[in-house]
Amino acid sequence: MGRLFGTDGVRGLANADLTPELAMAIAVAAAQVLAERDRSHPPTAVVGRDPRASGEMLEASVVAGLTSAGANVLRVGMLPTPAVAYLTAALDADVGVMLSASHNPMPDNGIKLFARGGHKLPDDVEDEIGAMVASRSFGVRPTGAGIGRVTDATTGHDRYVEHLLAATPAGLAGLRVVVDCANGAASAVAPEVYRRAGAEVIAISADPDGLNINDRCGSTHLDILRERVLAEGADLGIAHDGDADRCLAIAAGGEDVDGDQIMAILALALRERGKLYQDTLVATVMSNLGLKLAMAEAGVRLLETKVGDRYVLEELRARGYTLGGEQSGHIVLPEHATTGDGTLTALQLMARMATTKRGLSELAAVVRRLPQVLINVRVGDRAAGASAPAVLDAVKEAEAELGGTGRVLLRPSGTEPLVRVMVEAQTQPIAQATAERIAAVVRGASPEA
Repeated sequence: MGRLFGTDGVRGLANADLTPELAMAIAVAAAQVLAERDRSHPPTAVVGRDPRASGEMLEASVVAGLTSAGANVLRVGMLPTPAVAYLTAALDADVGVMLSASHNPMPDNGIKLFARGGHKLPDDVEDEIGAMVASRSFGVRPTGAGIGRVTDATTGHDRYVEHLLAATPAGLAGLRVVVDCANGAASAVAPEVYRRAGAEVIAISADPDGLNINDRCGSTHLDILRERVLAEGADLGIAHDGDADRCLAIAAGGEDVDGDQIMAILALALRERGKLYQDTLVATVMSNLGLKLAMAEAGVRLLETKVGDRYVLEELRARGYTLGGEQSGHIVLPEHATTGDGTLTALQLMARMATTKRGLSELAAVVRRLPQVLINVRVGDRAAGASAPAVLDAVKEAEAELGGTGRVLLRPSGTEPLVRVMVEAQTQPIAQATAERIAAVVRGASPEA
C-alpha cells in the first residue's frame, strides 16, 4: 500500500477509491492520534463538507468513526474548508474534518484533516494515521456512555461570516463584483459576506445540487466569469473552487488576475500598514519570475518553497511571516487564517481596491508576468531523466543564456513517470525554444520504457 495522504489530504473517486469503510477508518485513526489523551473530557471533532452528493455518505461514515472512538462531533454542514479550520480553533476542538475534493470533478471526494488550532497535519502525523488505517489496529473502543455524541452546530456559519467581516480592513461600498461560487461551498458564504461588507454582488454558479460542483465553472473555468464581468460592467470578478480555499480574479476589462498578482497586491498593502513581517512574501518555486522581479523592485523579499501550499504554511508558521501562497490562488494570511481562504483573500483584495480607488488591472500591473512554458516529458526513469549529466549541462547552459531575465525549473513528478520542464523568458518564442531543447535532452537521458 502506498502513502495514504497526498499533498492535500486523502482524495479519490468516491465509493470506489474513497469508500465509506476507508472514511470510517481514517476518522477512527484521526480521533485516536489527534486527541489529547490527558484531557479530562472526551475529544471534540468539527465535521464539515462541500455540497457534492457523496459528501452525505462520507459524512455519515466519518461521524460514525469519530463517535465510535469516543469523540463528540460538532457537525457544521456545508461550509468552506477554511471555515472548518477556523471553527476547529474557535470551538477548541481536537480534530477538524472537511469532506471535499476541492477543484476536482463531482465524482471525486476527499478527506482533509486539521489538528488542534485548525492547522494542517505534518507528514509524520499523517503517516501515523496512515499506518493505523493500514493495520486497522484501533485497540479497544468505548462502549455505553463512552461513545461520542453528535450535535448540529448551527451557529458555525454565522461565526465564520462574522470572523471574515472583522478581518476586512475597509468597507467595499461602490464596488460591483461578480462572484463565481463553483456551485460549491462558497455558495453558502461568499455572496452574503461580500454584500454585508458593502459590495454590490452578482452571484453565479451559486446553486449547488450535489452534482454540479466545479462543472464548467469556478476557478478552473474562468471564461463564463469573464463574460459576465464584461456584460455587467462590474469592477471585478472573483472565482472560487469547490471548497472555497482558492481565489482568482478577473479585472473589469476581462484580464485574468492570478495568485501571483493577488499576492503582490496584498504584500504591498500589508507593508503599507506595517504588517508585512520582515518585508517578506512566501511563495512556491512555481510562482512566475515576474513576481520575484516586481517584489525585488518594491523592496520585498520573496522566499520560495517547494510546490504545495503545505510547504508555504510550514514556512509561515516556522518564521512568523504574514503572507504566502501559490499562483493557483491558495493564499494564506496567518493573522486571520490557518490555511488558504479564498473568501478572506477576495475581501482583502477588494478592500485594497476600495481604499486606493484604483482598478484591479492597475493594481495587478505591478507584476509583469513573464511568458512561461511547461513541457511534461514522459520517461522511463524520473531520477535519471532529471539528474543525468547531459540534462544538468543543458539546464546550466540555458540558465546562462537567460541570465537574470528568465529561469529554468526541472522537477520530477511525484506521482507520474514524468519530468516537468518549465522555462520562463522575456518572450514566448525564447521560452518555447529553450523548453523544447531541454525536454529533448531529458528524453534522450531516460527514454520512455
